Amino acid sequence: MNDTHPYPTITDRGQRPTEPLVFEKHTPGAVGVDLPALDVPEADLPAALCGEAPDLPELGQLDVVRHYTHLAHRNFSVDEHFYPLGSCTMKYNPRINEAAAALPGIANVHPLVADEDAQGLLRMMYELRTWLAEIAGLDEVSLQPCAGAHGEYTALKVIRAYYCDPSAGNAPNRRTVLAPDTAHGTNFASCTMCGTGVVQVASKDGIVDLDDLRAKCDENTAAMMITNPNTAGVFDGQIAAIANILHDAGAMLYLDGANMNAILGKTRPGDFGVDIMHYNTHKTFSTPHGCGGPGAGPIACTETLAPYLPTPQVVARAEGLGPGAQSETSDPSAQGPGPWALDFGKPKSIGRVRSFFGQVGVLVRAWTYIRACGPDGLKNVAETSVLSANYLAARLAHRFDMPYFDAAARKYCAHEFVTIPQQLIDRGVTLVDIAKRLIDYDIHPPTMHWPVHNCLMVEPTETESLATLDRFADAMIAIADEAEADPESLHTAPRSATIGRLDEVAAARSPKLAHQE
Repeated sequence: MNDTHPYPTITDRGQRPTEPLVFEKHTPGAVGVDLPALDVPEADLPAALCGEAPDLPELGQLDVVRHYTHLAHRNFSVDEHFYPLGSCTMKYNPRINEAAAALPGIANVHPLVADEDAQGLLRMMYELRTWLAEIAGLDEVSLQPCAGAHGEYTALKVIRAYYCDPSAGNAPNRRTVLAPDTAHGTNFASCTMCGTGVVQVASKDGIVDLDDLRAKCDENTAAMMITNPNTAGVFDGQIAAIANILHDAGAMLYLDGANMNAILGKTRPGDFGVDIMHYNTHKTFSTPHGCGGPGAGPIACTETLAPYLPTPQVVARAEGLGPGAQSETSDPSAQGPGPWALDFGKPKSIGRVRSFFGQVGVLVRAWTYIRACGPDGLKNVAETSVLSANYLAARLAHRFDMPYFDAAARKYCAHEFVTIPQQLIDRGVTLVDIAKRLIDYDIHPPTMHWPVHNCLMVEPTETESLATLDRFADAMIAIADEAEADPESLHTAPRSATIGRLDEVAAARSPKLAHQE
């Protein structure tokens, strides 16, 4: 082995050196940028304005590119690996979406541009708004929320505004929100952010317990937040009955649209009684997963709740603009000739929930995906995602217990399935062992311990090939074989990854958050 080479030939992970920091690759005198010549006279800055120069590494541009590209390839990503992360819908992001969002007329538009100078973009947003309303079976859509949880928060604010409106709901005492015990954690967090109480509703065999719902739905209930299909991978066929129970009590039904990927074109939430919902564009319409960065969580609602949606709203002039409607940068007496505009004239609106119009670049990607798929393509998304999940569940059911799937009894899952591998757990194998071993197969581990303890939740999505699904099933079966033959061997996984098993407990209890010399 050549010890002077930064990346010696590796025959065993134990020989792999620690990844050099970019500072350790510092080469004195190397320059990675070419700055243009000064176009102003050179001058010395006052000493008071000059601090000590930052201690930055000196590297050529190619060395910088190679360093960060090398690091990037050590990460798991949808582009490089199968990512069956249940509930998160980590699907492929088609490159046509990126091409559309990068068009100069879109990427370079200033957020304060006048309506008449952004007609193409406004038309695109108007079309997306109407398409999302049609897909939901509801009357109106706001594109402003910038994430799924933000959409939840915004929808709850809209419901609250309705109940506090003397001319409409006039029931400010309705401050309790119901949520099934299989609900996403963000549902409870959104309620807390909005100052409402949360009452948990029990479920049986993955679906809502109607008797428990009836007992807990009263004159103080504002809404129920439900995900359908839910996080157990089950479509609750009682959904219309759930809506009726709520509506009879004067409450509303809110749909967490996290799993719309499973029902696109097959059924519409508005048709089974939903009053308001949000979309996760990364889950359903193939935009990049936010990971704390830009996202979009549009909300759709009935005509009853539409007056309270955030402003501005993109409208077609033929619809008529509300009182005081205008672009923030345009003279209201000299509106441009284009047919699309931003309407600020909604007197009952809850107001802005995001700067400018929201995450327009993400919305462009969603528009592109829907336009490319068309109605038949969107229906195919749902059919293929459900087929993929049931195929995997059927292949694995003989080795991994499936509480909500039984092909012989025609008990199928939706777009994802839950397995509790009790037989492997009884042999001393943990979910972490299974997850870490999957890394050796270049597969990202599924979601663990949610929505029930000791479970793996798998969502293959519609974008993965049959060959990829088979490779995953083969890997899971091979891990089950290892667990039966030599369960202790799984405790050391992953065995071929760059980094082995970390002591996560010690890291959590004694974190090192600062560089130490």
